[in-house]
Order: sequence, then structure tokens, then C-alpha cells
Amino acid sequence: MLIYKIVPRAEWIAATDDYAGSAHDRADGFLHFSTAAQLPETLRLYYATHDDLMLVAVNAEACRDALKWEFSPSRGGSFPHLYDALSCDAMKWARPIAKDATGRFILPELS
Repeated sequence: MLIYKIVPRAEWIAATDDYAGSAHDRADGFLHFSTAAQLPETLRLYYATHDDLMLVAVNAEACRDALKWEFSPSRGGSFPHLYDALSCDAMKWARPIAKDATGRFILPELS
């Protein structure tokens, strides 16, 4: 199963090895991920004013016991949270997230 991490492109490019997460991730103590079904709402709620984003696909099984599915009361569902740095071995690909002329996000192919 793939899970997805949304990362500003500049931050992604600056990462030289395993990804330790954004300042928000580090403050929360875990890296925030979304499932494919959760991505549109995550982008709308948390990234609406952002441009130049990357979507990183991650093999959930490769994260082993560091990956926890936790309920989010504000969103009403379980979300994948990684309590460790994101290992290069778990990453499948990283692709840009585009925006159309109206500012709506266009996700890359998720497979």
C-alpha cells in the first residue's frame, strides 16, 4: 500500500538523505501522511496557498512499526503517522503537484 507525503519542493530538494519532516512534523513528533483518498482534502485544508509542492509516494509496509494509523478528530478519520525519519528505502517516487488556471491542485499519477 502506498501512502503520500506532501512536501514543498525546496525542502525536498534540500533533503540529502532520509527525510526528517517539516518543522510542523517535528513539532508534532511524527511525519504526517495521507492516503490517496485523503490527499485532495489535505491539500485543500493545509496547502491551498502553497505552490511548488512535491508528492512523495511511500511503501507503508517498509515503514514497519514506526508507522501508526491514528484517528484525527478534526478530520474524522485515521491517518498514517510516521514516528521516525522517512527512509530512502521506503520512498517509491517523488512527483510535482501542479495547479490549474483556477488554482486547483492537479495530482500526478498515483501508481
